[in-house]
Amino acid sequence: MIRGVRGATTIEIDQPEAVMEATQTLAREMAKENHIEPEGVASVIISTTPDIVSAFPAKAVRTIEGWEYVPVMCTHEMNVQPSLPRCIRIMMHVNTTVAQNEIQHVYLNEAISLRPDLVKK
Repeated sequence: MIRGVRGATTIEIDQPEAVMEATQTLAREMAKENHIEPEGVASVIISTTPDIVSAFPAKAVRTIEGWEYVPVMCTHEMNVQPSLPRCIRIMMHVNTTVAQNEIQHVYLNEAISLRPDLVKK
């Protein structure tokens, strides 16, 4: 069974180091919370709000040890206002036997406001 694992985070300023660090932190936390190993990942889609242009967040995931061969793609979110600024979202498609309602979605920093119902207390 393939399940989607969602995650989102924000950065303070659009700089390459901030994009890379925030993306890696989010991907690692998603993997940790859901006991995901890279070989169990079918693909990863990363989107950013249009105000993030300094770096490709997909590169951040591909540079995590063991994740070199995971298919990763970047895109921009729709520019609907009002929206959360400088937001990075990840949709990780993983092979798992875990029930959909047991998936641990991860929201960090200001992105907690996107889905407070899914944030672990």
